[in-house]
Amino acid sequence: MQYASGEYMQLLHDHHMIPSMSRPANPYDNVSCESVLKTLKREEVYANSYRDLEHLRRNIEAFIEQYDNRGRLHSALGYRPPEEFEHTVAPDNPPGAASMQFCEPAEGTES
Repeated sequence: MQYASGEYMQLLHDHHMIPSMSRPANPYDNVSCESVLKTLKREEVYANSYRDLEHLRRNIEAFIEQYDNRGRLHSALGYRPPEEFEHTVAPDNPPGAASMQFCEPAEGTES
């Protein structure tokens, strides 16, 4: 319910974000996001104690940047960390640049 509340939807709108909710009877729409949150909770949040909210925020940021992006192997990326995967797929992109490719161009066509 909290993810469909008017206050939450307004917050998303204010930040130009699109809500991501499963379609009826399709539990797989958000499986990747749910997996990330499960890992974050199990390997960081539930495994530690925090002095205050700022301490929690610093630890979560460090977990994501140092461990999840650089060290943890992701099965969806061929058992490579995201940072390594990005450098392999698009080595010419500057650090932090986002890129996406949905499919290979057909032979004889330009992308």
